[in-house]
Amino acid sequence: MTTVPARPRAARVATWMFFALNGFGMGMWVVHIPNVERATGISHSTLGALLLVLGGAAFAGMQVAGPLVDRLGHRKLVPAAGVFVGLAVCAPGFANSWWTLGLALILFGFGNGAIDVGMNSHAVVVERAYPRPIMASFHAMWSIGGALAAVIGAATLGAGVPTGVTLTGTGLVCVLLSLGAARFVMEPADAPAEVEESAPVQATGRRTPGRLIWLLGGLALALMLSEGVANDWAALHLEKDLGTSASTAAFAYGAFAVAMTTGRFLTDRVAAWAGPAAIVRYGAAMAAAGLSIAAVAPWVPLSLVGWAIFGLGLSGGVPQLFTAAGNLDTRNSGALMARVVGLGYVGLLAGPALIGGLTRWMPLNVTFAVPVVLCVLAAVFAGVLTPKPEPAEQPVA
Repeated sequence: MTTVPARPRAARVATWMFFALNGFGMGMWVVHIPNVERATGISHSTLGALLLVLGGAAFAGMQVAGPLVDRLGHRKLVPAAGVFVGLAVCAPGFANSWWTLGLALILFGFGNGAIDVGMNSHAVVVERAYPRPIMASFHAMWSIGGALAAVIGAATLGAGVPTGVTLTGTGLVCVLLSLGAARFVMEPADAPAEVEESAPVQATGRRTPGRLIWLLGGLALALMLSEGVANDWAALHLEKDLGTSASTAAFAYGAFAVAMTTGRFLTDRVAAWAGPAAIVRYGAAMAAAGLSIAAVAPWVPLSLVGWAIFGLGLSGGVPQLFTAAGNLDTRNSGALMARVVGLGYVGLLAGPALIGGLTRWMPLNVTFAVPVVLCVLAAVFAGVLTPKPEPAEQPVA
């Protein structure tokens, strides 16, 4: 068994912190959206437009941060992005009009996009210093951060704490964690040679980065679009199609989220044994089966089982795609990561809107055929993660 030196182990903990603070900051914003909407006096439609602005700013932040992390290094960009997010998350709590909220969300979205690419690129660097896959555990920490935000946010809302105070406290936590973790951030050259040699084989083998990056991005878009559908429509499906109460309907998303978080903690061990292509292939197939069950089930318990299977199936695929993207070309890891993360983020935003548009012409459970088909396609094309064999040496005449 290979012993991992102290430097990569410390960097792994630091990366956990960045993923957790990102999930925590985003989660605290989400639970306070109704309060912010009331404080600014905007309509639901205006809020929807501003949320699209946040998404666009996040996408821009990803594309800017990708090349910057290659040029400046992880040690400078990742903590700086964490501090930026911490400062920006305070701003929505003090918005008093649509335009001040819009400016706040541009800053917050840009910072979230930057840290998303930076921390995932850094996670790939840390994983190279390990003899086994560890990427999925980082994504699990993002989920833990979001869950912690839901609990703390509910408590502060129940206690009547002003939104500005809560979000300022959230920002302070993010800033302190970023500054505390900064000294442990690694650069590619910091990986110990003896460990780096035994690191997991790059999933992409000798394939051409230019073409493969779009295939990886397409797979990320398909899987994250499916995840976005669960985020926004799982509870509504139980309430509208199966006639449950709002409180019971919430268990649909709960089943999905708990299964996804659990799966992310388990994925790394399975990936070390089965390989990244198998995680994407069988996980996507499981997700397609789970969502199909949830969509057609006539009973609430069976539908909840379907949503849980859907979450478990989706849990491990995206981390494998990010690892593959980051290992395509170590000199341009950040820029390549930005494309895949960016396309995945487009899917995450587009999925709920696409389903919402389709419900004008068909029942909600029928629209779930779209993510089911995308999961099937992801299973079919998962072979792009299988390494190509090295060309055989030609015998010398």
